[in-house]
Amino acid sequence: MTEIRAVLFDVDDTLVDYTGSERRAVLAHLRGLDLLRRLPDSRAAVALWREVTEEQYTRFLAGELTFTGQQRERVRRFLARLGEDTAALPDAAAAAWFAAYAAHRDAAQQAFPDAAPTLTVLAATHRLGIVSNSSTGHQRRKLHATGLLHHFPDTAIVCSDDHGEAKPAPGIFLAACARLGLPPHQVAHVGDNYTLDALGALDAGLHPFWLDRTASRTPTHPAVHVLHTLTDLPTALHP
Repeated sequence: MTEIRAVLFDVDDTLVDYTGSERRAVLAHLRGLDLLRRLPDSRAAVALWREVTEEQYTRFLAGELTFTGQQRERVRRFLARLGEDTAALPDAAAAAWFAAYAAHRDAAQQAFPDAAPTLTVLAATHRLGIVSNSSTGHQRRKLHATGLLHHFPDTAIVCSDDHGEAKPAPGIFLAACARLGLPPHQVAHVGDNYTLDALGALDAGLHPFWLDRTASRTPTHPAVHVLHTLTDLPTALHP
């Protein structure tokens, strides 16, 4: 294997437990608004929020909505699914609703236990960076809140909202490599999404490491390295 001199990371559900904080936040917010009673149970509430989030976030990644625009649309679509008339819901009201939810989410955010120790080990020998389908400001705040931001130089954080294209497009990976001053064959990328992260990095010429914490599936490409914990990454980089 070519010497790997740098490692790029996805953020959500790779370094930070986004799914866990999202679940806790949705339930706390809906409970406070007395909206849980409109759904069969808490599982249905979380599933509906995630369905709407996926729909509107896909529109953001496609350039149809701004980052804040998709937040407002998530609120409108979610409330509409609960039977509320949201056709005339002002942007300010939708933004306030989302901000209240986000406050719960941010309070519940935490890094995975294996994130900080792994980054500390790698920082001694590798350049580190971020590639995320999100907003740079949003992810910087998240990394700061979870105690991980200091591992990444400002110039090595590349997010789709600012770069102009999203994973799995090769360009966003190559932009991050350029920020690190390295060719893609000397850079690894680690992420939890097999298609966006692993196959996207592979297509861009990087070394793909797929973080499958739950051992949920088998990779279909032999060049994709599988991890079940970040703790195994330093050894896996140099077998």
